[in-house]
Amino acid sequence: MTQTRREWLAGAASALAGVTLSARARGTAGGAKPGGPKVGMCDWSMKRQDPSAFELGRQIGLDGVQVSVGTVENNLWLRQPKVQQRYLEEARKQGLMIPSLALGLLNKVPLMSEPRAALWVADAIEVARVMRVPVILLAFFGKGELCEENETDMRRVAEALKELAPRAAKAGVVLGLESYLSAEGHLKIIDQVQSKAVQVYYDVFNSHVTKGYDFRRELKLLGRDRICEIHFKEGPNLLGSSGKIGWPAVAQVLKEIGYEGWIILETSNPSGHVVSDTKKNLEYTRKLLSAGQNRT
Repeated sequence: MTQTRREWLAGAASALAGVTLSARARGTAGGAKPGGPKVGMCDWSMKRQDPSAFELGRQIGLDGVQVSVGTVENNLWLRQPKVQQRYLEEARKQGLMIPSLALGLLNKVPLMSEPRAALWVADAIEVARVMRVPVILLAFFGKGELCEENETDMRRVAEALKELAPRAAKAGVVLGLESYLSAEGHLKIIDQVQSKAVQVYYDVFNSHVTKGYDFRRELKLLGRDRICEIHFKEGPNLLGSSGKIGWPAVAQVLKEIGYEGWIILETSNPSGHVVSDTKKNLEYTRKLLSAGQNRT
């Protein structure tokens, strides 16, 4: 059954009105190594969507781990105070940070059509506030993919974010949109929402290789103030090995726009060994970004 715009907005508003998570004592999550670029990794790329990802991250030498809020099967378990505490305690124990949370579930339950998705985003904002995590990745792929030509979906997402942005801003949290949209497409939504709490979660591979956009133009058009975090990956390859992305040029553009935020590895493991492959990707990334910082 097809929902009307009025029915969808009413459902989303009702879902948001029902959010009553209790405030809990805030915790910190370790600290990144002083100096140099901050580099983390997605827990789903580590094949460890649980607190054990931090021990693996320490073995690799990461500064932090991007943490999934959860799945339908575990009822988005990071909403549970006990689970939050487990993550925070393990992060502290391993000396790592949690730079961002991720709502990959929106790929299956789209924000533009499912009122419960707006509820989950609101819940995630509260989780991020309590855990002192500054960024939430909102994914728009699969069933939730955004297309600029679909004006209805674009409008519905912008309207939902208008309702969510004040909550995020009050919590000190940024909602990062990761999608296949061009920089202009992202800016259409951001300009409608008109809140610094809604920015772009930029993925170099998705933009440059998958969609064929020029990362130089995209990054410069978005600028430092509208990019909250960045994914690095190179499909099934180690970073810098396929020739599909000019990573030194990426580093130079990031330097030019003044981006100093986290780089999150969403890399694969061609050898089948997460630790050894990620160590290579991490070393490559740190050298790359250090060279970009030092280049005149």
